[in-house]
Amino acid sequence: MSVKTFSLGAAKEVTGSKHIFEVNGRYYMIDCGAFQGKRKESDQKNRQFDFDMEKLEAVILTHGHLDHCGLLPILTKKGYTGNIYSTPATRDIANLVMMDSARIQAHDAEFLAKQAAKKGEKFTWKPLYDENDCVATANQIVSLSYNRKMYISPDVQLEFFDAGHILGSAFANVTINPNPREPEKETRILFTGDIGRKCKPIIRNPATNMPAPDYIYLESTYGDKLHDNHDFAMKELERIVRDTCAKKGKIIIPSFAIERAQELVFYLHLLTDKKKIPVVPIYVDSPMASNATSVFRVHPECYDESVNEAFLKHHKNPFGFNSLTFTTSVEDSKELNKKEGPMIIISADGMCEAGRVLYHLANGISNPKNTVMIVGYMAEDTLGRRIFDGQKEVKILGDLYKVEAKIERCNGFSAHADYSEMIEWLKEIDTSRLKKIFLIHGEPEQQEGFKEHLAEAGFNNVEIVEFEKEYEL
Repeated sequence: MSVKTFSLGAAKEVTGSKHIFEVNGRYYMIDCGAFQGKRKESDQKNRQFDFDMEKLEAVILTHGHLDHCGLLPILTKKGYTGNIYSTPATRDIANLVMMDSARIQAHDAEFLAKQAAKKGEKFTWKPLYDENDCVATANQIVSLSYNRKMYISPDVQLEFFDAGHILGSAFANVTINPNPREPEKETRILFTGDIGRKCKPIIRNPATNMPAPDYIYLESTYGDKLHDNHDFAMKELERIVRDTCAKKGKIIIPSFAIERAQELVFYLHLLTDKKKIPVVPIYVDSPMASNATSVFRVHPECYDESVNEAFLKHHKNPFGFNSLTFTTSVEDSKELNKKEGPMIIISADGMCEAGRVLYHLANGISNPKNTVMIVGYMAEDTLGRRIFDGQKEVKILGDLYKVEAKIERCNGFSAHADYSEMIEWLKEIDTSRLKKIFLIHGEPEQQEGFKEHLAEAGFNNVEIVEFEKEYEL
């Protein structure tokens, strides 16, 4: 049986995950994500995405982040009518993310058209897709719960295992030519999507009980880095809040609306309950984060048991408490910039490339009383990366601002496993059949470092996936 794979994104880069495996001339896509980073370059890459929809048998979605689901509506728009398989929680998260992306694109088109009209220029930019495309895509999503096997074609079987990354995230375990009588003739590929970390709040640890794979498509976002441990991260969060509150400043936290925002609320709730931080107003200024929190509430099947025990049995809402306000209207968001600190503002976009966080940064980044707290991955060429790298002056919404606020980097809240955690996970799963590891979803220097760490751990047959290159399995 002929099995080939190739990647159309997240090959020697972090975003735009699109991985294909081919079985006897039929194609299956793992994730269909948008490229993120420098706006013009990302938009160009996303528009160049093309694939023969008639050859596409099925799509498998590992989780609902934009760089994994953001171009699904393009498939539908270009004529794909087949199934998109995901977990129930991923279905709901992806619907939110895709609709949010469509609305942002529509807003951008309106803004750019006005700018062009002022200059007397012709305006030609159009959104990649609209809300109707997202609705059509949502109708193609077929839910498959964790640890349930499903034939997605006569010779391909799919099973999801919890990846512990965000709500509903999954390892996609694909078995090709499954025959219970001849398991030695099967080809098993494990696509990790993004791997989470042990001991994160809310969701469970990454699963280790999947069947032994022959091949692993392994993420490598933090392939050459180690995160701060959880206890240190909590102490850092406590220190940052206390120090900034003492100055009556604002803590601005650019955050992804899904998972990270809910985790931060969870952590702040714990610290407030334990009286380790003062009672201070906390604003989640993101309509999408508010909607995502509602999705969290209806998917307790994804929760870690300790969350069920500590919160669901004792509190009606693990994601809300008296100090917390979810800000949805534009007017309320603007009011936050007029208010004096101390306060904490958690706002999207996580990489500071769009959304309300830009206005909070423009308003607060030049005030030495304030703190900008970086808690997640920042892709190359993003505003978040420039702030993270310590630039003294940054351009926000077209204007230059001096960076006078204190910049705090706290990587203990990352939703991605670091290289040590990924190697620990590899050693815990059954690798008795493992022939090769393919590295995806990482910048080249991270991947080269990860390859060395893997070799030191005894995993020698490792290949860094190249864009569009075919691999015969």
